[in-house]
Amino acid sequence: MRLTSKLVATSAAIALFCSATALWILRSGEPARATATSGEVRPVWTEIDWPFGADPWGKGKAFRCKAADCGGEVQLYVRAKLGFCNCATGIADDGDLEQMGDLALIGKATPTAAGREILVGPMRGRSRAYRVEGNAKAALSLAFNQRCDMVAATALLAPGGTASLEPAVLAFLNSDRMLKWAEIALGL
Repeated sequence: MRLTSKLVATSAAIALFCSATALWILRSGEPARATATSGEVRPVWTEIDWPFGADPWGKGKAFRCKAADCGGEVQLYVRAKLGFCNCATGIADDGDLEQMGDLALIGKATPTAAGREILVGPMRGRSRAYRVEGNAKAALSLAFNQRCDMVAATALLAPGGTASLEPAVLAFLNSDRMLKWAEIALGL
């Protein structure tokens, strides 16, 4: 009788564990979204076609985060630039970011604030907010490097968008998906 009680208790514990694990797996597969009750923004990034023509750096990857998921529409363009970074200092200041970034893809832009240092995985770089001339859009230019190779990222924000979306962009760039892409693209 004692063996039966232990068997029932063990079976119940296993069933509870399996149910909790299945629920966690099901929920983790759902897109994370902002909730009306918490107001928390949890970005959902969808890959889209690279919208720019060919240039010496080739095509990159493009992503979109809808306003409902990011608190404002964001289009993110990311590509590797092999051998383009200063091997000794990386992207050390705003001048380096201006030279190495990809703002030219979206048009003429004017900085709205000083840049700041960022970390993406083990790579260091810079980020800076801009106003895109000719429309009400804002942009973020980000670049980070590993030795002499770098990744340039440009986030185009909807009219009224602000640099407050930078944490969502950085979180995506630091995701396993994007770190693995950077590792492959930079040949690490």
